Amino acid sequence: MCVALPGIVKSIDGSMAKVCFDGNTVNAHTGIARVNVGDYVLVHAGMIIQKLDKNEADNMISLFKELEEIAGESND
Repeated sequence: MCVALPGIVKSIDGSMAKVCFDGNTVNAHTGIARVNVGDYVLVHAGMIIQKLDKNEADNMISLFKELEEIAGESND
C-alpha cells in the first residue's frame, strides 16, 4: 500500500521544493501543484500531488501519529 504524507513546504527552487515532515526534510517535485513556501501539501513518490489547508493537514498528521502508536503497541 502506498500512502501520501502531509508536510509543509520550506523552500522552492525551480520545480523542486524542500518539504518538512515532522523534522525530516525531503526534496519533492512541484510538477502538478502550484505551491508556495509555508503551504501544507501531500507528497507521494517524491511529487507534491495536492495542496492542503492547515486544518486538513493537522488532522492527517494527528491520524498518522495515532496509527503509528497503535502499530507500535501491536508489535510489543
